[in-house]
Parts: sequence; structure tokens; C-alpha cells
Amino acid sequence: MQLARGLDSGGIAANMSPPGPGAIQISRIMRPDDANVAGNVHGGTILKMIEEAGAIISTRHCNSQSGERCVAALARVERTDFLSPMCIGDVAHVSAEITYTSKRSVEVQVDVVSENILTGVKKVTNKATLWYVPLALQNVHKVLEVPPIQYAGKEQEEEGRRRYEEQKLERLETKERNGDVILPIINPDPYTVGHSQSSLIHLVGPSDCTMHGFVHGGVTMKLMDEVAGIVAARHCKTNIVTASVDAINFHEKIKKGSVITISGRMTFTSNKSMEIEVFVDADPFVDESQERYRAVSAFFTYVSLSKEGKPLPVPQLVIETEDERRRFEEGKGRYLQTKAKRQAKMQPLTQQ
Repeated sequence: MQLARGLDSGGIAANMSPPGPGAIQISRIMRPDDANVAGNVHGGTILKMIEEAGAIISTRHCNSQSGERCVAALARVERTDFLSPMCIGDVAHVSAEITYTSKRSVEVQVDVVSENILTGVKKVTNKATLWYVPLALQNVHKVLEVPPIQYAGKEQEEEGRRRYEEQKLERLETKERNGDVILPIINPDPYTVGHSQSSLIHLVGPSDCTMHGFVHGGVTMKLMDEVAGIVAARHCKTNIVTASVDAINFHEKIKKGSVITISGRMTFTSNKSMEIEVFVDADPFVDESQERYRAVSAFFTYVSLSKEGKPLPVPQLVIETEDERRRFEEGKGRYLQTKAKRQAKMQPLTQQ
């Protein structure tokens, strides 16, 4: 992807004078096809831009030394909060910086700022952490070593190592619970899981893929957000927006020519938010020796908005089975944990 001067093939303007060493910034104006009917930019659009910036900087870094050429593949996206809505006509500025490297993975921190080019007002809309692994161009199954970065101090390196070990453990735990499937329900009652559950089937084409012939992580995340949005809209029948995304785990690569099924279902509702579980299953028709497999999984949180953009109460989810009850309680636990973390962050500010 050539970013020197002007625009890349996706119409993204690249700032080649980044704010710091090893950092990049890409910018793009938000168009009508990036947004919903209310003019709010889709969360999936923002996630795709975040991943593009992360892929550029991590691939560039992993090829910064002489040796075997590679492309950085997305392995995980940590929890991402949508702090402020972005609208049609805003310019999104996406800044990415490498903050930690292990022997075979790269941590990238990404910030997104929206700019109203009529008023000049800028707002932080997202902060995200992504993990990439370098795959050899000539052998996609070969993970190469990552050139180390220079840290400002020992403490910064130790903090990065702690984050690395935490995400590694969480990835293993998530993979263990990925056996669920979503089955169609005939004539479901309103506000039940079956009433709003949705699936989307997509044939993976060349434009979806990297040079290796595997799907870009950003493409997958955008499709997942679309399905989660349909689930939320069916449940509320109002304007809905993405509030946050829990960690997205990329368990297996998806090949070009595969048919992927993106499925979503409501798992939990609070008074003003709803959690939607989304997973991606791949059917590798180009390789008949491989069976259908779970490739990606995540939890999306949505909120319901009025025509004026004010939060609305969310209709409560009607539980019908023990499995739905179990998933509801697990979702409630995640909701309360996130709420507690948010309050803990706010407490020092109120004491100043």
C-alpha cells in the first residue's frame, strides 16, 4: 500500500510527517455511505480505519530490517469504546503508534479524532489497542521474529510485557468457549433472543484480502458491526449506535474464496444498553479437506438514541431458555465489571 504523497487506493490521505518516531496518521472525510440513516458513522467504518492504520505501521516496522519480507496480520483488538459520535462530513484523523513488541507480536495503540471542518472543533472518538503477528510473504504459516523497539524506560517495557501476557491468556480462554451456534427460530415473540438474532453470508473476494489471500481484519470487523447493528435495531426499532466493542479475537485466518457466516444474538440488556454476541464461521470451499470453523468472536455494546440523539431506554430482553439465562448473567457480569472500571477511572478526577 503506497502512502507517499496524496491518497492511497482507498482514498485515505496519509500524513507522512507523523507526530513522533514510529508513528503514522491517516485521514479521511466521512461520506454518506459510511453512516446510518441518522447520519451517524457506523462503528464498523471506524474499526476498519483503525485496523488499516495498525496494519500499515506494524507491517512497515516488521520489514524495517533486512531479511524475509512479511505482512502483519491482525490477531486481537482490545476493548474499544466509542467516546463520541462521528457524523457525515467530519474528517477522521487516525493516529497509530507501536508501543510494545514481543518476539513474534506487535502492540499498536490507535487514537481517532473527529474534526468538524466547518467549525474546526475536534473530538476524541476512539482509543484502541491492536495486536499483530508478522507472517512471511512466501509462507503464510511461518511467523517471523519482530524487530524490537526502543523503550523510554524499563517501566514502560515491563508494562507492555504485562499487557502482552494478559491478552495472551484471554485469547486462550475465549477460544475454549467458541462452540456455540445460532439456529433459526420460527415465529419468535417480540424482544426475545430469537426475534432479533441475525446472520449475514459473505463470499470472500480479492478486494477483501491481503497479499497473502486472507481477509483483512478490518473487513471482518466492519461486517460484524453491521450484523450487531441489525440485531440492535430489530430489538429497539430506533436509531442505534455502537457504544463499545469488547476484545475481538481472531482465532483462525479466513482464505479468499471462503464463504463466511457472521451471526449475532442479543445476550444482555441494561436500562440503556444492549450486549450482542457476534461470531464469524468460515466454510473454506476452496479447500475441501478443511471443515467449517470458528474464525472470529466478539461482544458489541449498542445504545438506543432518539431523533435528537438523546439516549432512550432499551426494551428488556425476554429470556426463554436456560442457555439464554446463563448468557444473560455472563453479560451482566461484563457490564458491571466495565461500569466499575469506568467509575474507578472517574474517581481520581472528581477528587482533584
